[in-house]
Amino acid sequence: MRLSLGLLFFEAESHNIKLFMIISMIAAMGTNRAIGKDNDIPWHLPDDFQYFKQTTEGHHVIMGRKNFESLPPRFRPLPNRPNVVITRKDFFDAEGSQVVNSLEEALQIAHENKEPEAFIIGGGQIYQMGLEVADKIYLTEIDSNFDGDTFFPEFDHQLWKETSRLHHPVDEKHKFAFDFVIYEKK
Repeated sequence: MRLSLGLLFFEAESHNIKLFMIISMIAAMGTNRAIGKDNDIPWHLPDDFQYFKQTTEGHHVIMGRKNFESLPPRFRPLPNRPNVVITRKDFFDAEGSQVVNSLEEALQIAHENKEPEAFIIGGGQIYQMGLEVADKIYLTEIDSNFDGDTFFPEFDHQLWKETSRLHHPVDEKHKFAFDFVIYEKK
């Protein structure tokens, strides 16, 4: 297998078969790029949680060990989607999830299961690795700075095209305004 621009290619010995899988990243971040603090999310935005759920349900979700451990126990593993956890630990048990040691292994699992679009869901180190192979970024851009210790990586906007932006104003359930933004690699 060779990894190229987020598309996975499979070459059989007797014939060449190209199978495509979109590799996406999905995250929410403040204007200062903060995505987490002390293994938790520093905001409560119910419509963003719903967006995440609707977008990723039925698809492989790929996350780091710390991100998996930060999930509330009732959401571990995330329901209605195959969960793949990346860790450097030799004997890590993530009940109900597959555990691997690299992003490449995680993407291979999704590919072997004929996944049309796999989602990298964090944390910060996993997003950094994912930038190299991602085709698409679903990014909730929150109109506020947050105290954080984990950040979404900077990416070169010259390499990405914004294809969608939907604004969500402040309301009784959402203390901050935010935009659902989709970027696709040019």
